[in-house]
Amino acid sequence: MSPSATPSTTANSAAKARAAQAPPPPPEPLTHPVADSHTHLDMQEPSVAEALAAAAAVGVTTVIQVGCDLERSRWAAETAAAWEPVWAAVALHPNEAPRLAAEGGDALLDEALDGIEELAALPQVLAIGESGLDYFRTGEDGVAAQHRSFRAHIELAKRTDKALVIHDRDAHADVLRILQEEGAPERTVFHCYSGDAEMARVCADRGYFMSFAGNVTFKNAQPLRDALAAAPPELLLVETDAPFLTPAPYRGRPNAPYLVPLTLRAMARTKDMPEETLARHVAANTARAFGY
Repeated sequence: MSPSATPSTTANSAAKARAAQAPPPPPEPLTHPVADSHTHLDMQEPSVAEALAAAAAVGVTTVIQVGCDLERSRWAAETAAAWEPVWAAVALHPNEAPRLAAEGGDALLDEALDGIEELAALPQVLAIGESGLDYFRTGEDGVAAQHRSFRAHIELAKRTDKALVIHDRDAHADVLRILQEEGAPERTVFHCYSGDAEMARVCADRGYFMSFAGNVTFKNAQPLRDALAAAPPELLLVETDAPFLTPAPYRGRPNAPYLVPLTLRAMARTKDMPEETLARHVAANTARAFGY
């Protein structure tokens, strides 16, 4: 305690700190139900039952639970089997591939990919993801493993006729190039879209879905809003990527599927569209992208 502090001021500071981390209040319900196209229920505080109930109360009636490694992908598949509003996506995150390759070489990476392939055969698994490239956390020594894993996931998505969910961080050109080289699956989703308006036009030309998260609401995200403005409504999805990327004005506090309405309303303002019109587009697009 500082010399100038009193028990009262210290208690107030502690209360403010707790409040800053408290879950945001529920937003007004949407007038048309939508899906959270990308979430991580396994990383969130509430139970699955609580998270789904809170989401349904505001009009978020479907969630895509996404795996990032073999263990979390198994959890995603099990949770989707147990809960009707949940569908699963399974994959090795692009940062997982270099870790596996460093620990056990191609053999360990292949073993994990085989496990993902087994999960992909399950009926509640509608997508292969999140896979892709991430040059933000992985250095040059891990790029080869990322490329190898990404190509394997593309092939698996095509062979199983599942959607491909892409994680793309600081790797736009290589992601687009590899998709062209391999031939993109019929249904390809850029999760937490992070490209510019020019890339959005490329994605639109190729029929790729673009899913926007809470960071589209951040003050410094004008380039992202420009990309959203350039993207056709027929290819737009909305997501939380919870517990990350909580939309304004609650940035830094825990994210969850029930906060989707905040992001969707911000998207509607950027698109200069009525909220319900965009929600109807997003709902239909998500069902079409994932095939449910």
